[in-house]
Amino acid sequence: MSSFVLSVGKAAAAAVYLGAAVLEVVGDALIRKGMRGSGLAVIATGALVLASYGVVVNLLDVDFSRLLGAYVGVFALVSVLIGRYWFEDAVPATTWVGLAVILGGSLIIHLGRAG
Repeated sequence: MSSFVLSVGKAAAAAVYLGAAVLEVVGDALIRKGMRGSGLAVIATGALVLASYGVVVNLLDVDFSRLLGAYVGVFALVSVLIGRYWFEDAVPATTWVGLAVILGGSLIIHLGRAG
């Protein structure tokens, strides 16, 4: 399946990370909604969306540890923002500080030189 792998620059990789994070968070949100009364069809849809996240994030031609290490920051950011604006969660200051720490680590991994 190597023909399905992308060799892209850092900006394009960030866009792929963002797309994958949206799919992962929305997939999990659908599963959550399905488990809280919307039913099995919503859970199944969420599972399919989660599977698509895995395909999208793995399109990048990046070592697995760097791939997911860098991705986790984007995922954390999208998770907090969707929690805040879709689920209307009250996000405490400590979560924002923790998010900043995660994003710092993610940037170090993403922008660092390949070993």
